[in-house]
Amino acid sequence: MGLSASSPSVAVHSANVPEQHQTVSPPSECPMHQSKMEGCPMHFQAENENSSVPAHQERAYDYVACPVTSQMKDDIDPRNMMPSPNQTPSPNQPFPLSTVREESTIPRAHSEQKWVYPSEQMFWNAMLKKGWRWKNDDINPGDMTNIIKIHNQNNEQAWKEILKWEVLHATECPCGPTLIRFGGKAKEYSPRARIRSWMGYELPFDRHDWIVDRCGKEVRYVIDYYDGGEVDKNYQFTILDVRPSFDSLSAVWDRMKVAWWRWTS
Repeated sequence: MGLSASSPSVAVHSANVPEQHQTVSPPSECPMHQSKMEGCPMHFQAENENSSVPAHQERAYDYVACPVTSQMKDDIDPRNMMPSPNQTPSPNQPFPLSTVREESTIPRAHSEQKWVYPSEQMFWNAMLKKGWRWKNDDINPGDMTNIIKIHNQNNEQAWKEILKWEVLHATECPCGPTLIRFGGKAKEYSPRARIRSWMGYELPFDRHDWIVDRCGKEVRYVIDYYDGGEVDKNYQFTILDVRPSFDSLSAVWDRMKVAWWRWTS
C-alpha cells in the first residue's frame, strides 16, 4: 500500500532479513506485534514538556560501552548509592540483558552531547511497565537485541528525514538543528493519518512529536510510523511519514513548497 506524503522523501524498507537474523525476529508476544500495545514502550510516559533533559538521559553516558574495552562504568549512582532503576533486572527475569547504551547521531539541544538510546534492560523494563508479560520460550536475549536495533534505526531514520526538511532553512540556521525533546502519541492519530484511514489505508502503529531547536526557534515535527513488512538487513521495516506540523506560517509554506516540488517532478 502506497503512502501519500508531502515530506521531501519517505523512507520505505521492506525486505527479508538475512539468514543470520531470521531466528531472532521480534516475537509475536512482544509490543511490536500487539495492537493493544501500540507505540514505543520507552515513550509510555510522555517526556516532561518543560524539561530539555528527560530523566532517561541523565547519566546516560555512564552506560555507553567503551569502544576499546567494551566495559561499562560503575552502575551505582554516587548521589544515592543505588543502581539506576531503569537498569535493574526485573523480578523473575529469565535471562540477563545488556545495560550498555548506544550513542545516537542526534544532537541534543543546549548540550555538547548527543541523545543516547535505551539499553536492552531499560527496554525490557519499559515493556513490563506498559503491561507486557512474557510466556515460556516466547522470547530470548537475541530477540531483545533485535528489538533494540530496530528501535534505534527507526529514530536514526526519523532524524535523517527531519534534516531533509531543515535544509530549507540552512541559511537561517547554518549550524544545523538539534533535538530538544520528543513524545510518543500512539493513540493520538494525526489529521493526515485519519484522512488516509477514511480512504481505506491503514492507520500508523505509532506517532511521535519531535521538538527541534532551529538556532533558537522551536519547530515541531510529526512522525507517523507505518508497518512496512519484513525487517531488512539494516533492521528497518518502518515506513516513516515525517513533516513539520501545521502550527506556523513557516511550516505551512515549507509543506506547500515541497508538495509543489513533488507534484511538478
